[in-house]
Amino acid sequence: MVLLGVLLVLLAGGAVALVLTEESARYILFGYTFEPNQVEMFLVGAATAAVLLAGLWLIGSGSRRSARRRRRLRGARSEASSRVARLEDEKRELEKRLEHNPEPGDRLVARGSEDTRP
Repeated sequence: MVLLGVLLVLLAGGAVALVLTEESARYILFGYTFEPNQVEMFLVGAATAAVLLAGLWLIGSGSRRSARRRRRLRGARSEASSRVARLEDEKRELEKRLEHNPEPGDRLVARGSEDTRP
């Protein structure tokens, strides 16, 4: 959306630059000669303003949508990292509990795993 908005703004800017650089009311564009009267010139100016406003609106809405998406991703990343930190803390706590008062079944598993090592 932002790219389309930029293209529309550039198109409107090009139209304004064309009007400002011409000395007469005769405009040559892509090999065609245009000589608009006052009403046609007003309508072309209104259309140019509409294209400019549409381009600015597209740029703004695209930027807001991108910012919203980045905010959601940032929130999801922080939530995931806090979840990982909580799980690591819980793991450390369980390891400490296991070291201080191991259950009989845990010793058998630990011995069995040591015996199978080469």
